[in-house]
Amino acid sequence: MCGIFGYVGHRDALKILMDGLKRLEYRGYDSSGVVVQNGHGLVAAKRRGRLDALEAEVRSRPFGGHTGLGHTRWATHGGVSDANAHPHFSCDGKIAVVHNGIIENFAELRKDLERRHRFLSGTDTEVIPHLVEELYEQAEGDILFAVTLAVGRLRGSWAMGVLHADHPNRLSVARVNCPLVLGLGDGENFLASDIPSLLPYTRRVIPLDENELSTIGPEGIQIFDRHLTAKARAPLDIDWTAEAAGKNGHPHFMAQEIDAQPRTVAAEVEAWGRSVPDLRLARDVDRVMVIACGTAWHAGLVAKAALEEMVRIPVEVGLASELRYGDHPFGPRTLAFAISQSGETADTLASVRMARESGSPILALTNVKGCTLAREADHVLYMRAGPETGVAATKSYTSQLVNILFLALHLGRERGTLSPERFEALTREAGFLGTHIGRILRQDPLVRQCARTFQEGYGFMFMGRRYNLATAYEGALKMKEITYLPSEGYGAGEMKHGPLSLVDERMVCVAITPRGRVKEKMISNIQEVRSRGGRIVSVATEGDHAVAEVSDHVFEIPSCEEMFSPILAVIPLQLLAYHRAVGLGRDVDRPRNLAKSVTVE
Repeated sequence: MCGIFGYVGHRDALKILMDGLKRLEYRGYDSSGVVVQNGHGLVAAKRRGRLDALEAEVRSRPFGGHTGLGHTRWATHGGVSDANAHPHFSCDGKIAVVHNGIIENFAELRKDLERRHRFLSGTDTEVIPHLVEELYEQAEGDILFAVTLAVGRLRGSWAMGVLHADHPNRLSVARVNCPLVLGLGDGENFLASDIPSLLPYTRRVIPLDENELSTIGPEGIQIFDRHLTAKARAPLDIDWTAEAAGKNGHPHFMAQEIDAQPRTVAAEVEAWGRSVPDLRLARDVDRVMVIACGTAWHAGLVAKAALEEMVRIPVEVGLASELRYGDHPFGPRTLAFAISQSGETADTLASVRMARESGSPILALTNVKGCTLAREADHVLYMRAGPETGVAATKSYTSQLVNILFLALHLGRERGTLSPERFEALTREAGFLGTHIGRILRQDPLVRQCARTFQEGYGFMFMGRRYNLATAYEGALKMKEITYLPSEGYGAGEMKHGPLSLVDERMVCVAITPRGRVKEKMISNIQEVRSRGGRIVSVATEGDHAVAEVSDHVFEIPSCEEMFSPILAVIPLQLLAYHRAVGLGRDVDRPRNLAKSVTVE
């Protein structure tokens, strides 16, 4: 979950490294560091805290050079300190390493290495430079060979960059179970943990595959397998722009990404109207297993409701972190449907590999071209959300929902469980979703005022049913992620089975109550809360007076088919969490203890 950035070329490496780390800081912001190779060896700076601390350090003592590595940390092993910040060094100071991931056998390696090496940190990462230093002589001065030998001794997950003072203008990298992307420039080349950080410099990238290594110089990039056999790889051309990853005048990335949803949702709908993906692998299965984590798991709940309604096929939604250690009966007649914005979620990838071993076809839904999930799936549905920088998912969630619902519609038509007339009516209505979201966003002042009303001293509980059970979970997650205050999502029918005991005059119950099959039931659940003194904030269809009469605050969404309501209903909940977090002075884009891409267990 840490961020790595590297540069080899003709420009000032330090300036490019700092810029790259700014674009990667959402991957971890406990500490950061840089190391640059110049004519006198390796020069480094590292500081605990946000990147501002490192910026102040390098401004006070800038150091030149054209090759370097940078790192922004999300702490796993070892506390947050200057000593534990990356890079980490060999005893002779000639080898610097930055690392994303976990070295599972670091304790036994360190115990052995401490007999001959001096350790300065409490991290698992520090075993790597000492191990490479020890193997460098055995490798006869071949730094990539030494890295390969070291990798053979490690267990766990890693994306690492290695810089050696005696090998000018050269970076060595290796990847196992953690993302690493190489960027191709003109007389300069890059490495990074993800694509958006590379966009100001290049849109030609090569994602490293599992168990691959690479050597990077200004003249080019070479890729090798674990036996150092060279591998040919054509670069991918990325159509994202650097501007798409910016704030574009908004105070936070999250605000920009919420505001982008009329465009991103419309782009998803338009893409399905232009071209329907090949869905043959999903036509003849008997059941579907959705594999996902976090927000993507909530999208999976919508997939369950839609596929069971439109396709009449049983669907289970598995938390990948549990699924990978279970005994789920995957097989050739079970479609494994994996959802991951980054396509690098460690638990999701592990579960996908387990499903593949059992013979299940793999369908992936992801936002990142060339990601690991896309490379390992049989077929991929690519989202069009563009780069998402805020840690709390917003536009990627609604993009996931659009793709999921269109998948259900097209499979229902192909399998004969959805009539042509109903299919046409639903796809026609989907064309208005982007416009509908634009109308909802105009209620922002109303949502902001509601957030101020319940700024401090209130608990939040989110209630939904059927398609909007997922919305309740997602609304609660957004509130937890960025306000740091407890909030819970429940199926509204489950309130009387325990959660009602939490209700008093300081409890705000957010009821997702659009028109549909369960609206009357939701009103009954609202009354249960009101009769016990709870405050009600409702998300309701425009003009629904029955809901307004039992609510303290109402956010309206345009009238739509129930299956589309999760796309619309989540928008005011994103805004509610955002404004409450801003009012509390939280760091909205970089909430504490979290990182954007969960690449470790």
